[in-house]
Amino acid sequence: MSIVSILVSWLCGLAAALAQESRWRSLAAVARFYVWFVRGTPTLIQIFLVYFGLPQFGIRMSPYVAGVLALGVNSGAFVAEIIRAGLVAIPKGQRECAKALGMGWWLAMRLVILPQVLRIVVPPVTNEAITLVKNTSLLSTITVLELTLFSQMAIARTFRPFEFYIAAALIYLALTSLLASAAARLERHYALAR
Repeated sequence: MSIVSILVSWLCGLAAALAQESRWRSLAAVARFYVWFVRGTPTLIQIFLVYFGLPQFGIRMSPYVAGVLALGVNSGAFVAEIIRAGLVAIPKGQRECAKALGMGWWLAMRLVILPQVLRIVVPPVTNEAITLVKNTSLLSTITVLELTLFSQMAIARTFRPFEFYIAAALIYLALTSLLASAAARLERHYALAR
């Protein structure tokens, strides 16, 4: 669930960041509204809006799909700001050089700008992915059987909250440590490529 949500967040984030940099004002305005709204409202409320609110408009989803969508869209707004900051950090001369070489906007983004942005955004995007992994615990509120809900069910049977909550915390710690370790490797890779 975390992996799919992370992929959704990266896609949403990249799309929103590029849309904010777009020349089309209406597209940029929609992207800015998305980022503003999502960053300004609680994740739990967004999960409830997707799971309980969308069915009122005829859009029904399983708890798993609603949870992945809600977490991905939520994290995507934060990823958008991270990527946008990375885009701003690239000197304007890079774009001008790509244009002078005859590259169009998309080709320049794909071959010149985004590879440089990737080096800049690896640490903050990793932090956002770690936050997303921990936020999966919120999906227990919409009956997604994940680690927190599983722990609560075990506690209800055994009346031993301390052991199960400690076990859940250690599992989350292991998952986030793996993610941080993978990000550190990626950072080292980009540092060697410079």
